[in-house]
Amino acid sequence: MAFRTAALALAACLTAACLTAAAQEGGVPRALPPNPLPYDLLLVNGHLLDDKNGIDADRDLAMKDGKVVAVAAHLNPKDALKTVDVKGLYVTPGLIDLHTHVYTGTGEKNSYAGDLSIYPDGFTLRNGVTTIVDAGSSGWRNFDDFKDKIIDRSRTRVLAELNIVGSGMRGAKFEDNLDDMDGKLTGDKAKQFPGVVVGIKSAHFTGPEWKPFDQAVIAGNIADVPVMIDYGARRIERTLFDLVSTHLRPGDIYTHCFSGLRGEQNPETGGPSDALLVMKKRGIYCDVGHGGGSFAWTVAAPIMKSGYLPDSISTDLHVGSMNNGMKDILNVADKMMVLGESVPQVIAQMTSHPAHEIKQEQYGNLSVGAIADVAVFSMETGTYGFVDMYNTKMMGNKKLVCELTLKDGKVVYDLNGISADLWDATQHSADEKLSRRWTTFNERPFGASHGQRFPTSTPVGASEKPAKPETVDQASPKK
Repeated sequence: MAFRTAALALAACLTAACLTAAAQEGGVPRALPPNPLPYDLLLVNGHLLDDKNGIDADRDLAMKDGKVVAVAAHLNPKDALKTVDVKGLYVTPGLIDLHTHVYTGTGEKNSYAGDLSIYPDGFTLRNGVTTIVDAGSSGWRNFDDFKDKIIDRSRTRVLAELNIVGSGMRGAKFEDNLDDMDGKLTGDKAKQFPGVVVGIKSAHFTGPEWKPFDQAVIAGNIADVPVMIDYGARRIERTLFDLVSTHLRPGDIYTHCFSGLRGEQNPETGGPSDALLVMKKRGIYCDVGHGGGSFAWTVAAPIMKSGYLPDSISTDLHVGSMNNGMKDILNVADKMMVLGESVPQVIAQMTSHPAHEIKQEQYGNLSVGAIADVAVFSMETGTYGFVDMYNTKMMGNKKLVCELTLKDGKVVYDLNGISADLWDATQHSADEKLSRRWTTFNERPFGASHGQRFPTSTPVGASEKPAKPETVDQASPKK
């Protein structure tokens, strides 16, 4: 009986310990400790680029409780739990990638509702991206599965465009199926998730019919969201000019605008085609959507030289494009700079512009009261080759590098440890008991359940205390 009582007590203790560990490791959310100071985290001495608010100047940025609380030329570090010096770096809103494919984990081969998509967190935060839009990988039939597998489990904010094909982006057999294109069912599904489903997508259609695009517009009207078009095969029966002149609405989005595959370029001048000019006139947005096969130097260079600029920069991120010429959103932005755009222009095309296009203007800015999604960039200079879909390169001499990413006011990526203390520091730069208010990094990684975060360090040149003799484990073989 005594043994059983002791065993039950031990089990109870282990259960309590496991629950405590789960709470600490994310199993059960813990309430943040109170902070009596005005700010949780303060970035000082950075150059702030905030297109929505017209800021292109040196500014300090303060955050608390996941929101921006102050933007000013000089803020007091004593008012913050943690201060990070970002002198010489650009501070911007967290980037928004308007065209990605992240509905993975289904096990379906050769499908963007499967193995061709990628898990977002490994390819977003390290590039300063805090919000992405999955561009039609799922339709009304499988969106709930996508939401469960990816949207609800990702640290990255994942929004979605529903494919007009009910089964989603699963290959030609599905994407050419006119019988599975229902604007009413798609629009009704989108309405169930306002602020999560932010658009309708038509993609890869190879037939001559207008049905995919007209049904997408019906869905867009029902849910009051834009339509994004990847125009698929070029057909004389449905020209790009007709699409943007009579079928799409102002505020819709044409992606892959520099592919040159569907009539985007004037064959005589090399500049924008009449279709692209009509898009600009009607307020239909030009989105880069680089992808693995949708950006050519011979198309983009003369079009942009004429003064025709994209409204938004996006990747068309998937398993092929990320290891091909596209690589990541910063590489695409670097290409726009090679073609003459400035840093403020490309940042706007990855922040306030895409937020406006999907009618989610709470993102992509650093207004006081806005969600504190922030990216910090350095500018490297050197000699770089930037590759297009034809494996040809244009040379450039500058490259944006993400140094720090904040999601909801907390550090989620830090390339060079600018928010970290030195390993041999004798004290914290901030109260470690309150660190969860400004960083997601573990105070005590798995297995380090006891002891100080910082071991006692000995100043250089001082005599060290003799080390204690090691305890020999008699049960272990000698090495």
